[in-house]
Amino acid sequence: MRLAILGTRGIPACYGGFETFAEELSVRLVQQGGEVTVYCEAGAGSAAETYRGVHLVHIKAPRLGPLTTIIFDVLCLWHARKAFDVVYMLGYGASIFCFLPRLWGSTVWINMDGVEWARSKWGPMAKLWFRLMEALAMWTPDRVITDAQGILRHLQSRHARIPPASVIPYGATVVKEAPDARMLQEWQLMPGRYYLVVCRLEPENSVREIVKGYLQSGSAHPLVVVGNIAPATDHVKVLLQLKNERVRFIGPVYDRRMLQALRYHALGYFHGHTVGGTNPSLLEALGCGNLIIAHDNIFNREVAGEAATYFHRHQDIAQRIRALESSSPEQRDRLKTLAQERIQTYYSWEYVTDTYKGLVDAPLSKGHSYKPVMVNSARNI
Repeated sequence: MRLAILGTRGIPACYGGFETFAEELSVRLVQQGGEVTVYCEAGAGSAAETYRGVHLVHIKAPRLGPLTTIIFDVLCLWHARKAFDVVYMLGYGASIFCFLPRLWGSTVWINMDGVEWARSKWGPMAKLWFRLMEALAMWTPDRVITDAQGILRHLQSRHARIPPASVIPYGATVVKEAPDARMLQEWQLMPGRYYLVVCRLEPENSVREIVKGYLQSGSAHPLVVVGNIAPATDHVKVLLQLKNERVRFIGPVYDRRMLQALRYHALGYFHGHTVGGTNPSLLEALGCGNLIIAHDNIFNREVAGEAATYFHRHQDIAQRIRALESSSPEQRDRLKTLAQERIQTYYSWEYVTDTYKGLVDAPLSKGHSYKPVMVNSARNI
């Protein structure tokens, strides 16, 4: 079976969740005997043709602002139209063109990555485009794949027709050995003596609420916010006004080892995402055994279950922090164990790869669905 993965900047992963997903899945499928190609953005100079057994195709797209990504996806779809049994597009921003490989007999999948049109970073025209692309994604592929049951339910509530659908999550790894704590010296931090947020600084990620709740808690441990502060949007400017000696905005951290060290050694981890399904950042926090305080919505509950506590308002965050800091070592260890068991049971890369392999090998008409155990939150730490 020849599989092509489109919709990413390419591998090895240096950017976001889709790139990490493409790398982890493609390499593992190749190790199981598959033939996988990942489409990559062409940069200046030469580029490798393979990576750990995965074929790489580099496509250059003209730089036309917001249209660049759509044009890149279309060029990839056109290039892949004849050569593969399955063409897997990550994201639905170019779903209107995903019929192209089907004209040449390829099976097309689309990964419905969250409720993209609800994100505040998009203007009215972009939101309208994503609404249209979501609707067309119900017609142009042979199958849609969502990373959470909540996303599938969202599609079912909005569209009268849905193609064959599979729910397959992203994956993560369990961190079994503590990263070198000396890496924290970059930010003058001590293990177990700071709180952490890792996200894009956008309104739907609840950073403002997290900061307000943290400040209200009176905690003596600093809050570290990892996220790009450039360009300084109106929302970022509002956030930076909350900056003080306790609230530290340290910008993006691209080094995987250093980011893992930041996560692993945090006293607590905040996850404020309100839009989307299985968020890679939340999975990585679970894999590190973090004590997680997450926004209370169906997506986060589906992923974290009892391994997190939850908040609706910033006042809830202050209460969660006080409960965490007054908890016993045994209570904290229980939550850490639950977090890592959650990854091992439902979100290991091995599980994700085996599920995709089963889908590739199954007849087109056969449905396939991942069903995590839904449990109540641990309200008290």
